[in-house]
Amino acid sequence: MEQSIHPSQECDATCTGSDNELGRIKEALIDDQAASQVADWFKAFSDPTRVKLIDALLQRELCVHDLTTLLGMGQSAVSHQLRYLRNLRIVKRRKEGKTAYYSLDDTHIEQIFLQTLQHTQHG
Repeated sequence: MEQSIHPSQECDATCTGSDNELGRIKEALIDDQAASQVADWFKAFSDPTRVKLIDALLQRELCVHDLTTLLGMGQSAVSHQLRYLRNLRIVKRRKEGKTAYYSLDDTHIEQIFLQTLQHTQHG
């Protein structure tokens, strides 16, 4: 399906563009690998279960059993989502005997999550 351009989005006939700026901007653009990593990272936030897991872990470190109780889900489903988040370095795991405890990987995750939540609640 071809995307049509709304007339107000087209350049005016007198527009000469900004070619002198485009070269500088193009050099500074994110590379393909980094763009893919950022897109994958945001995909992690596109699932309500993962959002709830992150929100719970924002409160404190929790074991899988606690997370299954909080979310009312089976252990395999929670473990699957935690593995997904761990592979993206959004959460980290700490083992104590046979028990695995999960927490957010770093404060950047907390900041981005809270800013996004604040944005959704804004006006």
